[in-house]
Amino acid sequence: MRRSPGRAQPRYTAGRMIGYQQGLIEGRHYGRALAVKQQFAAMHQPRLWNKRVLFVTSGKGFPYSPLDEAVAAALRKMTAYCETALPNDPILGIIDRVQPDLVLVLEGMVLPPDVMNTIHSRGIRTALWLTDDPYYTDITGRIAPYYEFVFTLEKSCLPFYQQMGCSRVHYLPLGANPDVFLPRPVHPFRRREISFIGTGYWNRIAFFNQVLPLLHHRNFLLSGWWWHRLRRFRTYRRKIQLGRWMGPQETSEVYCASQIVINLHRAFDDESYNSNSRKIPAVSLNPRTFEIAACGAFQLTDERSDLASFYVPGEEIITYSSPSDFVEKVNYYLSRPEERRDIALRALKRTLHEHTYEQRLNQLFTIIFEQTPG
Repeated sequence: MRRSPGRAQPRYTAGRMIGYQQGLIEGRHYGRALAVKQQFAAMHQPRLWNKRVLFVTSGKGFPYSPLDEAVAAALRKMTAYCETALPNDPILGIIDRVQPDLVLVLEGMVLPPDVMNTIHSRGIRTALWLTDDPYYTDITGRIAPYYEFVFTLEKSCLPFYQQMGCSRVHYLPLGANPDVFLPRPVHPFRRREISFIGTGYWNRIAFFNQVLPLLHHRNFLLSGWWWHRLRRFRTYRRKIQLGRWMGPQETSEVYCASQIVINLHRAFDDESYNSNSRKIPAVSLNPRTFEIAACGAFQLTDERSDLASFYVPGEEIITYSSPSDFVEKVNYYLSRPEERRDIALRALKRTLHEHTYEQRLNQLFTIIFEQTPG
């Protein structure tokens, strides 16, 4: 039996009004975030370094390629000349042609490390920026001593590399590429309450096994590899994008479309996937922390001891200490949209001013060219 148009009209009108109100709220947040970004762009004048740089990428493809691209883009803005090479390119021949002041290598696991000895013998400074500490320190501990400067994103790894014979070791976290991770308008059909993008490592599987039964009624998204290992995977299958690697732009779009973005760091002592036999702890932040914030998205993250060096907990970022604390805070902040959006905007402002790749590379250049004799 067909329903009469008159019976459907009240539901249509109510739904249209809800959609209108939601769009108004989301549009206002996007406008405020865009204003923060535009104000920063108008005031920000990146320092131009009169240096020639050869940047050697990780050469490992996705998911490392977005990091390669972010660093390369910042270097092109900041230096007199920057050339990008893959680790299997003829590096010594490129150096003869470019005559760089610095060879900067990202991650360094593909490039033969003894090439650095030849480069250094020519009076060219070499630097390694390690992106996966402490998870592969069994490998990177053998690579790092070949470089004049070593930069690690993990604070707890500084003593380790010093013990390996590296005399110039510095703490330099990764950051955000604000040209990719930025506030975006959101299509209504893509909005969701909660999202997490990342690999289903065992510590994450254990965590979501506990919280998903309490959030099954929520509109959530999990995306990445290995989520089939969830205890009730079939129950949540429709909300999981299994085996997908999202590119940076799509990841940014998901962050902007989510009321809460979860950040859960991987475990340093997971013997299944790490090469960290010394069990060096992880206390520093992953790049996801900065990327979520750069989108003007609200972030709920697990606690790491170095977090307060970058954001003010409770004002710019919200942490959780346990699965039960996580669920409690999800329910709290979903019911308080204005408070949630204010926190996200404060994190966006802090990120643009302090946590972009341009700021990180400015620190790197200062250490190499201004704080080091010769």
